[in-house]
Amino acid sequence: MMKVRRYLRGSGRVLAFVFIASVIWLLFDMAALRISINDVNSQLLKEQVIREREVFKQQSRVTQLMKRGFKNPVQRVDLAVTQAGKGPLSLGIRLAQVYRQGGRKEDKKENSFEQRGDNLPKADRSKSVASKHQQGAALQNVTSKHGVPAKKKAVNLDLNEAKLEKNRVIDSSNKVTLPAVLSNKTQVSPGAQKNKYAPLPTSKKEPIKTGDAVQGTLDKMDSKTNEKVKDELRKTGTKVSQLQAKEAHPVKTTSKPPNKDVKEKDVNIDKEKKQVENIDKSHKNATKEPPKPVIKLQAGEVSKDNSTAVRKPGVHKVLPLDVTLTPRDVNAVGQFGQAAFVASNEDAEVRKRWDEGHFNVYLSDQIPVDRAIPDTRPEMCVQNLVHNDLPSTSVIFCFVDEVWSTLLRSVHSVLNRSPPHLLTEIILVDDFSSKDYLKKPLDEYMSRFPKVRIIRLKERQGLIRARLAGAAVAKGEVLTFLDSHIECNVGWLEPLLERVYLDRKKVPCPVIEVISDKDMSYMLVDNFQRGIFKWPLVFGWSALPEEYIKKNNMTISDPIRCPVMAGGLFSIDKKYFYELGAYDPGLDVWGGENMEISFKIWMCGGEIEIIPCSRVGHIFRGQNPYKFPKDRQKTVERNLARVAEVWLDEYKDLFYGHGYHHLLDKKVIDIGNLTEQIELRKRLKCKSFKWYLENVYPDMDAPLVKAEGLVFNRGLRKCLNLRKSSLSFEICDLSKQSQHFNYTWMRHLRQQSLCVAPQGKGNGFALQLCDNTKPELRWFHKSSNSALAEHLITEFVSHHMCLEAGPQGDSLHLNPCVPSNTFQKWQFTHYHAL
Repeated sequence: MMKVRRYLRGSGRVLAFVFIASVIWLLFDMAALRISINDVNSQLLKEQVIREREVFKQQSRVTQLMKRGFKNPVQRVDLAVTQAGKGPLSLGIRLAQVYRQGGRKEDKKENSFEQRGDNLPKADRSKSVASKHQQGAALQNVTSKHGVPAKKKAVNLDLNEAKLEKNRVIDSSNKVTLPAVLSNKTQVSPGAQKNKYAPLPTSKKEPIKTGDAVQGTLDKMDSKTNEKVKDELRKTGTKVSQLQAKEAHPVKTTSKPPNKDVKEKDVNIDKEKKQVENIDKSHKNATKEPPKPVIKLQAGEVSKDNSTAVRKPGVHKVLPLDVTLTPRDVNAVGQFGQAAFVASNEDAEVRKRWDEGHFNVYLSDQIPVDRAIPDTRPEMCVQNLVHNDLPSTSVIFCFVDEVWSTLLRSVHSVLNRSPPHLLTEIILVDDFSSKDYLKKPLDEYMSRFPKVRIIRLKERQGLIRARLAGAAVAKGEVLTFLDSHIECNVGWLEPLLERVYLDRKKVPCPVIEVISDKDMSYMLVDNFQRGIFKWPLVFGWSALPEEYIKKNNMTISDPIRCPVMAGGLFSIDKKYFYELGAYDPGLDVWGGENMEISFKIWMCGGEIEIIPCSRVGHIFRGQNPYKFPKDRQKTVERNLARVAEVWLDEYKDLFYGHGYHHLLDKKVIDIGNLTEQIELRKRLKCKSFKWYLENVYPDMDAPLVKAEGLVFNRGLRKCLNLRKSSLSFEICDLSKQSQHFNYTWMRHLRQQSLCVAPQGKGNGFALQLCDNTKPELRWFHKSSNSALAEHLITEFVSHHMCLEAGPQGDSLHLNPCVPSNTFQKWQFTHYHAL
């Protein structure tokens, strides 16, 4: 005991105290850790219970919807359908047979291009963007009772593996470009039921009549209807429209009757009647504002304000509308955008009718005119907000001898998937079609839809002037131009109008997806694609560089700046369209109009954007099925030459230098008077084409000359020199401007305004003022990989004659080309293009 007391004296006491305190602190730490572990376990258990409840609720909701039946493609529950012609629905088959997956992971690989026809130019494809940018395009899977979007999840929507579809690039002279697509195909049995919605009418039989009940209901709503009416219509969705159609407009339809189970297990009809009555009462009491006065501006007159008219406040989510007269036949050929195939004994009929539209017309006629297609928008688009008071639009279709079924499918996709209060009208401009079914039968069919009107041109005008004719009578605030062989997707219109609402000088374009010309399947397009051009003004598709995407922190739903629009599908403020002078009226038929309006928009203060949340499918055909009033190639070349002369400034030499030298000869082709277009550009105070290249399309390679610098002769080891209007040779000196020459796109050997040219009949040379129209001033150099690549070969002389330096360096001659003669070999300091 005495020893213990001795150790606890002085410093020993302090050490004992520290030891005891440490033990106590350690015990407290252990207790706290145990409590923390228990809390974590409790939290994990709680989260597991919550997840199980959510799964149970989800399953209950799906079960209820399965009992009610498949009403609308927006209601994507885990229902299953059999292939066409194989009996009733089977719940054991996954939704994969109905919808293909919208977003798909792809390795970054370069896409190859399938080329159709002769001499189709190859187009470079940038590498596709990393897969993380494509995951967001998964389809919406489940919606609530009235079609309100519920939580989405990515679904594997096809039983077959995704295949990367080859791409086609076609230039302006018979060349439509095809964006990179991801193709999935689910075969439909050859015995699939043929479409009974709108068969191809013949001269003996009029088209089968369908009612306008749904359209009549939708037409009652305009842009000034009070919000309560619009909300109730949106909530009640397709069922209310169907009920109202049955009560107000009983009409004959030839579509397949709905499943008996669907009828018996539908929502109580009495409740729906009350909803319809309430909507009608509220609609009658809705206060309508007087229409806004239409302001007409002459071409070139600029509005002071960039914004659209003052709008009402308030926003809402994009409306996922897809109304239809009757429940869709899930067993129909091509339903839900699936690939469909005909039986082997029908191949002859397919080939026979192919030339009617240069796609599978026989199969198209079997597909319903209002078929459902997969919602391929990026997932976040469903949650996007747009303003309540968007501008209204007139949708303009121009066609000539279009296939009946594709024309109707185009129109129905706009009627079914556009908010009625935003759709002022659909204008069909018939460019003097020769087909009988596009005359009286089309008039009778479209008479059932009050918003559709047909304008018939008395002679063939071509796409450009047909669009101008449609725009001239349009009543909407925004013009929306569409091709006549398309299918608009869910929610396609509001994102376009939202961009115009935010800035009237924005020209939005939807993402153009692909409808296969062979099997009519709807195929998803790669994300982050934009329209570009290559010389000589050839349109193509190119992926945004990955560095640009990262630098700007872009998501897959962000608008994409587009240097050149495809031209077939876009929206534009009507007043702004006319401020820009509309299309150049001097352009003929088709070709180059997309270049002209794209350069005009960008250089004169506007912007072109591709809107990923707006998607429209398009049939890309190998060639045009219709005839040109004039020579097709000459028409396109003439149009492009007009564009080059008005908008390209000094860069027009690049256009002519890529194989269009012959257009410079007015004896070959007359491009017409350009005075009005040049004055329009001055009046609008448009920027230069150099500005366009630097600010809009900076990754475009556009050197003004093919080669420049000193012209070195390999035999003399000296450089060409221009002194006092005469040519000689001197020791090479980069500091001497007299030794600097350019080899231009016009194939001129040029210094300032003087060009080297053969002199008369002899073999001497003279300096002449440069003139692009004179072929005698042109030289071939580096034009091939042959033994004469380094020679300067005169184009004017029929047989090969080359520029040769005299052995003493005191003269220049034109002599027959000899590959081994070093005195005929020339080298420029810098080569920009070969």
